[in-house]
Amino acid sequence: MDIDTLVNRINELARKDKAEGLTEDEMLERAQLRETYLQNIRRNFRQQLESIEIVDK
Repeated sequence: MDIDTLVNRINELARKDKAEGLTEDEMLERAQLRETYLQNIRRNFRQQLESIEIVDK
């Protein structure tokens, strides 16, 4: 699942939660989507840190 689709679904569930509440299945889906999103952010951040090259003069 690409990041845009993931964020859109998380936002849909957030709007539904505010409007009418979520079912048990939807709460589980939201938790899984959030964890997937966070893993993606951590992986990207780690890649950025690993690609930094320190150059001393």
